[in-house]
Amino acid sequence: MTAAAHLPAAPRIPAGRLTLVGVSPTVAAGLRAGGGGGFDWLGGSPFEGTRDAAGMLTTAYAAGVHRPEFGLYVLVRRSDGLAVGSMGFHAAPDDDGRTEIGYDLVEAARGRGYATEALRALAGWALARDDVRRLFAVVEHANAPSRAVLERAGFVRVGEGEGEYAYELRGRPQLA
Repeated sequence: MTAAAHLPAAPRIPAGRLTLVGVSPTVAAGLRAGGGGGFDWLGGSPFEGTRDAAGMLTTAYAAGVHRPEFGLYVLVRRSDGLAVGSMGFHAAPDDDGRTEIGYDLVEAARGRGYATEALRALAGWALARDDVRRLFAVVEHANAPSRAVLERAGFVRVGEGEGEYAYELRGRPQLA
């Protein structure tokens, strides 16, 4: 039995018309290598951001810092079982309860509200935990659809860098 077999399974999170399905290190390695990870994808394959996020997960696992619940989730449509994108965390929350979130959709799924549904569900799940107090996201100035997703999910713009905006969603205040 491999070490990955001893990891607790990442949760499955319901999100309106979708289910967010946690990705194991083995599945992530397959996605990163160019496969479908065992999912049937709308349009035939995931978008490049999903492959990049899978690489982040495999790197965290190799470094011994992977926490399945703070990894990558594939967004699976309930109506037909097709994967339409992915969403997840760049890392587990830091000591201040802050973690970054990212997402992407295959092109054929864009503009249908899937990202907003999934982000609301994942943010709600994360902020209900004791170890998460703030979610953070960065988006390019030119990516108006992604900025709209963040804003519809309740994120507030908190900063601006070279070509990017920073957004944040806060949960319960920390008790002293």
